[in-house]
Amino acid sequence: MTVGDLNRAIAASLEERFDSVWVSGEISNFKAYDSGHWYFSLKDEEGQIRCVMFRGRNGQVGFMPQSGDLVEVSANLGLYVPRGDIQLTIQTLRRAGMGGLYEAFLKLKAKLAKEGLFDLERKREIPSHPRAIGIVTSLQAAALKDVLSTLARRAPHIPIVIYPTLVQGPDAPAGIIAALKAAEKEHVVEVILLVRGGGSIEDLWAFNDEKLAYAIAQSSIPIVSGVGHETDVTIADFVADLRAPTPTGAAELAAPRKDQMLQELDAIMQSLLQRIHQRIEREAQTLDQLALRLSHALPNPDRMREQIANWQQRLSQAWVVRMESWNRNHSHYKLQLEMLNPQRTLERGYAVILSKEELAMHAVRNPKELNVEQLFQVQLAGGQVEVQFAKIEVH
Repeated sequence: MTVGDLNRAIAASLEERFDSVWVSGEISNFKAYDSGHWYFSLKDEEGQIRCVMFRGRNGQVGFMPQSGDLVEVSANLGLYVPRGDIQLTIQTLRRAGMGGLYEAFLKLKAKLAKEGLFDLERKREIPSHPRAIGIVTSLQAAALKDVLSTLARRAPHIPIVIYPTLVQGPDAPAGIIAALKAAEKEHVVEVILLVRGGGSIEDLWAFNDEKLAYAIAQSSIPIVSGVGHETDVTIADFVADLRAPTPTGAAELAAPRKDQMLQELDAIMQSLLQRIHQRIEREAQTLDQLALRLSHALPNPDRMREQIANWQQRLSQAWVVRMESWNRNHSHYKLQLEMLNPQRTLERGYAVILSKEELAMHAVRNPKELNVEQLFQVQLAGGQVEVQFAKIEVH
């Protein structure tokens, strides 16, 4: 036998003897090549073995391994014939100790997929111009600050309602479900952002809860999930009506940009003016044709030409008046849009009193809601203050 024949025989014997195996160990000499393939060794106290994970498989790992990481791999055992090296061709790679959680995740994912919770047909459309936006997250979450700043930059005219809840730990799923129900009961917001920052699989495990998945699917309000980083995937992401790679991305998907809205309005105006000019040109051409026909058909062409000239002048004047009216309406609508900005109302000296009940803040509209025991939040043009009334008289 040649060396190649012998190596191929050994490779065939290994492939026949071993099917798919799970192996745990420590990563050593990890290298990621430009081709996208990963090469490294797995080792423990008793030995080591070469490994390869090709690009089509490692794109599903969700993190970049490093030398020293403890991992568990599912692989096929074989022999690399040119070098005679035994190696593992890895199909799945996960952090050591994550096996139980990962298996539970896959089991629940398969169950909910079979029930149709991930189907595109049941997902609701996200409103392009929501009347109000709800945020379900922890008040201490760093993601909340990023979401609020993004919404303030893109759509300062859209009110925001925060439904605070735990987003980590054993009590988090029940808290998130309660926040979603509070938003439905209040029926103020038209879209909900379910967000939290990144973390390990344990940190994000609350978003893999089965009861939470059903609550998201049954919500009457469209939900945009922005949980973790781009590589983090949870059951909530699959069930939500729209998945964003990050909390900031969720805010960008839910809120229209104010400057973009004004640009769209200007574009509509330009399109309208262009159509008006095209209509005028077509009518002018029609008048020219009619004038030519009249010049041949009538006994007094000079008088008819004079009448046609008068009609042309009147038509042009009418179009000018109409365009001026449309321009005035355009300016008026833009002014009304600006006047509808809640910030303008506050700048005129008005204030909004907010009361915190259960999980959400809401505006006080009835004097009977005021009391001397509770702290209230007053929203002014320059910021917010907390006040407590010493005495209340209702007139």
